[in-house]
Amino acid sequence: QVQLVESGGGTVQSGGSLKLSCAASGSVLDLTTMGWYRQAPGKERELVATFDRTGTTNYADFAKGRFTISRDNAKNTCSLEMSGLKPEDTAVYICRVVYPFHVSQDMRIPPEYWGQGTQVTVSS
Repeated sequence: QVQLVESGGGTVQSGGSLKLSCAASGSVLDLTTMGWYRQAPGKERELVATFDRTGTTNYADFAKGRFTISRDNAKNTCSLEMSGLKPEDTAVYICRVVYPFHVSQDMRIPPEYWGQGTQVTVSS
């Protein structure tokens, strides 16, 4: 099983920066796609950014140019550096890990895991 613990959330003023971190525990995490999602009150959960096992990153349009995702396979961590924060970035930011289907089947574990989330509040 995988456990995810996020940290780094908080309250910042508009234009400020924050760095979120996700510490993962589990097996063969270097094979996974790690990513960040967010959910604002009354809204659906949405993708922020992902970083797959090949090193390919993917960003939501709102994150491009402002947010940077990184991962450290040696430490099993995934980070999200956010700058130029806006009030509309206020949300709970949640870490997600996804195993390739064949790996989850071979290991007989669920293919995806979610963290509990960390609150990011941007004041105007």
